[in-house]
Amino acid sequence: ENRPIPEPGPNEVLLRMHSVGICGSDVHYWQHGRIGDFVVKDPMVLGHEASGTVIKVGSGVTHLKPGDRVAIEPGVPREVDEFCKAGRYNLSPTIFFCATPPDDGNLCRYYKHSASYCYKLPDNVTFEEGALIEPLSVGIHACKRAGVTLGSKVFVSGSGPIGLVNVIIAKMMGAAAVVVTDLSASRLQKAKEVGADFTIQVKNETPQEVASKVESVLGCMPEITVECTGVQACIQAGIYATRSGGVLVLVGLGPEMVTVPIVNAAVREVDIRGIFRYCNTWPVAIALLASKRINVKPLVTHRFPLEKALEAFETTKRGEGVKVMLKCDPTDQSP
Repeated sequence: ENRPIPEPGPNEVLLRMHSVGICGSDVHYWQHGRIGDFVVKDPMVLGHEASGTVIKVGSGVTHLKPGDRVAIEPGVPREVDEFCKAGRYNLSPTIFFCATPPDDGNLCRYYKHSASYCYKLPDNVTFEEGALIEPLSVGIHACKRAGVTLGSKVFVSGSGPIGLVNVIIAKMMGAAAVVVTDLSASRLQKAKEVGADFTIQVKNETPQEVASKVESVLGCMPEITVECTGVQACIQAGIYATRSGGVLVLVGLGPEMVTVPIVNAAVREVDIRGIFRYCNTWPVAIALLASKRINVKPLVTHRFPLEKALEAFETTKRGEGVKVMLKCDPTDQSP
């Protein structure tokens, strides 16, 4: 609250923030102070799922003006390296990323950001939808890496926010059938709501038993598995479930070392692919939202003003609902 309002550089814009979603990584940094090699050493502003209004532009900015409503892509490469040249800027080792130490996030009243990574929102796309483009982008990137296409049979492991966006995008990309697994009946109900064809509530089955259930409900083994939990048993189930010659994409992040049936994957030519965030997804997501081809509004289950940020984080930590959204601008009454 007491931080000075930043001044935008020549290629930056100053934003009055509107909607910021809380991500599991935000909660993890808050609770544990680190994720893998990323360690919080100094006070850090959280938040990276965000939208806001431009209030000031730098001297070199021509595509935005004060008053424009924008969605913010949180990852900005600091230099044009080989990864940027290849179109995979998300892999650039020098990337700035909101709320990844030591970079501050945008859960605040005012925030400045690279103008090239702020995308104008059409009038029929709300601020909340703009903030949801960040998790939605994970689904777009994962489903592209997986090769989802017309008629694909897809297994999504985990029905949290990232599992749900993968369901939405897989269906949008032409998947004929999507099956989702989770421990929680209420989360599986939400998966049904956003387009899942089948759901399986996992209790204490072995990974092989989960794989067998997936095959049973689909009527075949899925060509594509999108693993969104990071849990060892779920990764194992993903390998066993995927059809020979298929693809397993690892989206969820768990412990650094996990034991998996790698020989099973190898001899059946199951490709195991990772993803790191996303790249080149904001224009795609905005086009989908503006055309009303997808509906992400059911994902937001809780809303809090910025003053109640701690309550919002506690709600997310308890695993209540799906997506918790913070509203940072008390003067703005738009949706």
